[in-house]
Amino acid sequence: MPLLFVGIDPATEKDKSPTVWVDQETNELVFQGWKPGAELEAECAAFEVPGHAKGIPSDEAVIRVPARMVHMIRKACDVVERADVP
Repeated sequence: MPLLFVGIDPATEKDKSPTVWVDQETNELVFQGWKPGAELEAECAAFEVPGHAKGIPSDEAVIRVPARMVHMIRKACDVVERADVP
């Protein structure tokens, strides 16, 4: 999986590292972030979206990324949009 590093949260401590990449093979955004607390994860799992089952599928996860990384996420979106996506 050829990852393109886009950015890391500059305000986190040395042992913390919310990060955003682009998987150049699949043209998907890849995030590393903080695990949510039990309360937030439960709220996400209980959220109802029409046409979808409640809960968080076992192959998915809820993560948190700081709002100060929005510009990095936009940059990653631009990379994916410029890719030749079918």
